[in-house]
Formats: sequence, C-alpha cells, structure tokens
Amino acid sequence: MQSELYLGPDGEPGDLAKMQAERPDAVVFNGYVAQYAHRPLPARAGERVRVWLLDAGSSRDSSFHVVGTQFDTVYREGRWENRPADPGGAQVLGLGPAAGGFVELVFPEPGHYPFVSHAMVDAERGARGLFEVR
Repeated sequence: MQSELYLGPDGEPGDLAKMQAERPDAVVFNGYVAQYAHRPLPARAGERVRVWLLDAGSSRDSSFHVVGTQFDTVYREGRWENRPADPGGAQVLGLGPAAGGFVELVFPEPGHYPFVSHAMVDAERGARGLFEVR
C-alpha cells in the first residue's frame, strides 16, 4: 500500500495546508519510510512473484516500478492489461488514489532489485525499497 503522510505537530492532527498544497512529509509503502530498503523483501531467482498494490492516497498517484526487470502480468482495477502469454511486458503499474491491482514478475538472477514509486520525488520521500533475490 502506498500512502502519504502530512504530519502536524506532536499530538495534533495532520497538516491540512500541506495536504492542500500536495506537499507530504513522507510517501510510504505499508506505513513506514523506506522500510524495505532497510529490510528487503525476499525472493528467489526464476520464481514468479506477485505484488499487490493499493494507492491509499490521499492525493498522489503511484507509479510502481522495479528496476532491472519487467512485469509480465499487470492487473489494474478489475481488468487484465498484460499476461505472461502476451507479447512484451510492462515497466510500471500506474494507479490513481484509491485504485489497486497487482503485477507479476520473475527475477532473472540473484541480486538486489530496487523498487520505487517512479514519481522520483516520492521515492526520495520514502516510497522505495529492495527485493533481495537469492
């Protein structure tokens, strides 16, 4: 899940002015800044991996991308966009706020594969991580 944090003072609600200006303090996957950069998600080379995504917003689009591979399966908002038997592949799963879907991929070899929201300012705000492939 990708979401934004618009932080207010300690013990206070979020900052409405930051939200209205679309200036989040952080953009995160599953609630924490860069948590998967510090604790990479495990995978095995040659095995199929499915990644479910929800853009919980509240305001910004998500452009989920894994560096070094392609998605051979893309399912967005109740519709197949790509399947393994289809020609080609996809580089990104773009989702608007409140939208969801999943991608599937097969890592070609062991290594570290970064993933980001390809809106790079959001990756710098925390929407980034790694797959550790063995």
